[in-house]
Amino acid sequence: MSRSFTRAALLAAVVGIGASPALAQEGAWSGNVTLTSDYVFRGITQTDGAPMVQGGFDYANDDFYVGTWASGVDFGDGTSTEIDFYGGWTPSVGVFDLDIGAIYYYYPDAPDNPSQNFVEVYAGGSTTLGDFVEVGASVAYSPDFYLETGDAFYWSGSAGIPLGENFGLDATIGYSDFEESVGGDYTDYSLGLTTSFSGFDLDLRYIGTDIDSNDDTFVVSLSRSL
Repeated sequence: MSRSFTRAALLAAVVGIGASPALAQEGAWSGNVTLTSDYVFRGITQTDGAPMVQGGFDYANDDFYVGTWASGVDFGDGTSTEIDFYGGWTPSVGVFDLDIGAIYYYYPDAPDNPSQNFVEVYAGGSTTLGDFVEVGASVAYSPDFYLETGDAFYWSGSAGIPLGENFGLDATIGYSDFEESVGGDYTDYSLGLTTSFSGFDLDLRYIGTDIDSNDDTFVVSLSRSL
């Protein structure tokens, strides 16, 4: 894949509402800001391994949400900014929490022909096994992916467990499935340790792929909800 997507982990990545259920029922705004050592999307750096500041705003009402999120990028072609716009629906069906929506990836200063902008629709679900193991799975589909490369699917799964009151451990795996004429399908994976303190969230994450030319990396991210 030529793109040199965290958004991290599960987009689903990476699309957090940040509002409590009680507030969301009445409608609530929330924001977030992150300092990360490397913006990695589906296993591939978006900043050429450099640190970056990111942030976004969301509005949630009942089971619906909309939001936007932005980050600096460095693709080596003059592109410096990514802005995402998204919206979705988060119903609960039995023991499953669902997330169904769409996201538009916009690069305002990217070269044209072919276009770097693209849209994805996504659907996912999560549930808790036993008392504390949370598992989830999702799929995202783009009818015309990055650089106008045609159909693309992204399949992902995750599992997480709490470690005491303020720590958590999670693992994710994803598979990028591109149109046959493009090729380059690959698998990415991550293992993360998260904790919260004094209003901040710290994420320590090892990320890798099965692409021979793509180096595994360790990413440190510090976030705060606004």
